[in-house]
Amino acid sequence: MSPFGEQSYEGRQAMEVAGGGRADVHVPYILVHSDREIRRLSHQAGIINPITRRILLSAGISPGMRVLDVGCGAGDVTFLVSEMVGGEGHVIGADRAPAALAAAEARATANPIQNVSFREGDPAALSFDRPFDAVIGRYVLMFQADAVAMLRGVARHLRPGGTIVFHEPDWDGCRSSPPAPTYNDCCRWIVETFRRSGIETNMGIKLDAAFRAAGLTAPSMHLEAVVGGTKGGFDWSHQTAELIVTMLPEIQSRGVATAAEVDVETLGQRMQLEIEAGSVIVSRSEVGAWSRAPT
Repeated sequence: MSPFGEQSYEGRQAMEVAGGGRADVHVPYILVHSDREIRRLSHQAGIINPITRRILLSAGISPGMRVLDVGCGAGDVTFLVSEMVGGEGHVIGADRAPAALAAAEARATANPIQNVSFREGDPAALSFDRPFDAVIGRYVLMFQADAVAMLRGVARHLRPGGTIVFHEPDWDGCRSSPPAPTYNDCCRWIVETFRRSGIETNMGIKLDAAFRAAGLTAPSMHLEAVVGGTKGGFDWSHQTAELIVTMLPEIQSRGVATAAEVDVETLGQRMQLEIEAGSVIVSRSEVGAWSRAPT
C-alpha cells in the first residue's frame, strides 16, 4: 500500500540516515489511510499492477496456490493475486492497519470475491493453520526497521520449496528528459522526506543482500519502470502529485519544502505543462526479487 505505500506498518525504529542525524525513534507510517489516499493507491495499482503481475508470474505464482500477502493494505495486490490463483487457490492478506483492512474487506464483499480473506496483525508474528505455497509483498520492506528480520519472520510461513516474492522501489531511478523541473522537485521532496523519516528509498536494489542475509537463497530479480511523455506521462504525473498531497504535512514538518514551494493547487498542472512541452518522465525503479525455501 505504499511510496506510495501498499502496506501499513508503523513504528520503524531509530536509524542513522544519510548526511548525519537520526530518524525518529518511532516513525509512524506517513502515508495515512484517508479516503483520498486509498483512492490514490487504487489509481497507483492500475499503473503498477501489470509490473507486479509480471514479477509474480516470473516467480511462479499460478492457479491453485495458497498465498500470504504481507502488508496488504486495502487489498490491491491481494485481489490481483486472487485472479492469478483462481477459484482453487486462496489469498490471505495480513496487515496491522484496521482502516486499510476494513477497506479491503468492503471491496471483497462488494465484488464479491470468494477466494480472499484478511487477518489483522503483524504477518511475521501471526499463526496460520497451515503453510503457504507463496509469501508475497509490495512496498513493505522499505518501511521496516529490519527488513532482514521481516523476511525471516514471514518466510517461516512457507511450505518446503515454497516461494517468497517481494516487489520494492528504488527511487534513484526517477528522472526526466529534457528536465521537467516540477516533476524532478517532487521526486526530490519525496525521497528526502522518506529519508528523514528513516524509510529505505533504495530497498529494491538491496533485495538481493536482504534475501541472502535472511538465510534465503540468492533471488532472481527483475526491474521495470513507468516511462512516458504525452502518452503515459500524464497518469504518472497525476500519481506523483497525489502522493505529494498525502505527504505534504510530513514534507513541511520535516523541513523539506514549504507549502508555498510545493503549491499543491497548481502542482499537477505544472507537471502536465512540462510534459506537453516535450519532457519524458521516468518513475522510480520497480524491482522484484524471488527465491524458494529449502525442500
